[in-house]
Amino acid sequence: MYAARPTQPDRITSLHNPRIKDVLRLQEKSAERRRQGLTLVEGYRELANARQAGWTVATLFVCEELAGAEITQELLAPAQLVPRPYEYLPVSTAVFAKLAVRERSDGVLAVLRTPSRTLADLQLPDNPLVIVLEAVEKPGNLGAILRTADAAPAHAVLVGDPRTDLYNPNVIRASLGGIFTVPTVAAPMVEILAFLKEKGIRTFAAALADDAKSYTATSLSGPTALVLGTEADGLTPATRAACDETVIIPMRGVLDSLNVSVAAAVLTFEAVRQRG
Repeated sequence: MYAARPTQPDRITSLHNPRIKDVLRLQEKSAERRRQGLTLVEGYRELANARQAGWTVATLFVCEELAGAEITQELLAPAQLVPRPYEYLPVSTAVFAKLAVRERSDGVLAVLRTPSRTLADLQLPDNPLVIVLEAVEKPGNLGAILRTADAAPAHAVLVGDPRTDLYNPNVIRASLGGIFTVPTVAAPMVEILAFLKEKGIRTFAAALADDAKSYTATSLSGPTALVLGTEADGLTPATRAACDETVIIPMRGVLDSLNVSVAAAVLTFEAVRQRG
């Protein structure tokens, strides 16, 4: 079990240190992340977004040579408090290179406690814009959609029957911290559709279909949920049948579809444009 230690050890210089092995297990195994309720975030900016959003930092690894003295002192300062808000572990450049996933890392990596969010926890405005993803499987796509949701903005991202861990470090990296700024919930797809119907949110299935209307000819100005499936299979027949309308992004070239993250961005920003 990964647990914060009450004492601050010396700088970690060994690649075989048990604490480093703990982190590598969290990086590689979704079952381990779920079991412990932990995930990882790399980067000072992403960590700042997580802390601002109220996520709890369990342990912080910092390489001063990469982070710089100013950031190191800022992150170390809370460790002087009693009780400490998080465990601070300095590491060598070689050790941090083992932990880092991104190129040109800034020397900051944190172990975070993942929140337990349900549909009932969502607080949506009177005219919400929601992105719904069915069976999303690629962390990069989910991360990119979270960036779109933050930028537009959308008020929530709901992931039905996910095939990837919502808090996969690759999702967090691809979202640039959007996972912290956009309320995100994973649930069975049938529960998501029932929740949207109960809230009076109209559902628009994105699909290649003869009866689909062009997204620009569809009113997305009211309470709206944009529902997208996987690139390989699209939405399941049951989900598409349960949605109120079907919309399509017309394709003018040879290929018949867009990357799901691109399609989500096109539809989301059209909904925002219609809302003025």
